[in-house]
Amino acid sequence: MQKGIVAGFAATVAVSVLEIANLIVGPWAVSFPRLLSVMLQSPNNMAVGWVAHIVVGTVVLGALFAILCPRLPTDTAESKGILFAVGAFVVMGLTIAPMAGVGMFFMKAGFGTLVWMIATHAVYGAVLGNVYGRLAGHGKEGHDLIYGNGHHRHGPYHA
Repeated sequence: MQKGIVAGFAATVAVSVLEIANLIVGPWAVSFPRLLSVMLQSPNNMAVGWVAHIVVGTVVLGALFAILCPRLPTDTAESKGILFAVGAFVVMGLTIAPMAGVGMFFMKAGFGTLVWMIATHAVYGAVLGNVYGRLAGHGKEGHDLIYGNGHHRHGPYHA
């Protein structure tokens, strides 16, 4: 689980760089920390959104990825990360976003925000999977972390 949290932090930092660019150069879309601050009933305090973004991306999603990674039906750690992150986006878009009043899949924030969310979640997932795969290593332990104990398929993490 620790490897998942470390990978979650790295992925959160990568997406945060994109979010900062969006805020400084853009905005191309409503930023995720801004949406989180609205969802957490603190629309005028973006620091609340940033803290939530870092905690959820690092601790919640990182740890959950470590648990689910061996069960995800793809062949590489990166594709597992992308599948996981897009799945997290779908769950959030169907449940949390409407409950927070920003509409299903954040559509009250505009179509550009939907596209931005999908893109940044894909980046998050790619970094998450890549870092997790590197931390897991290429030996038997890493193979088992990525594919589970009973998996015998040859792949990039097979010893």
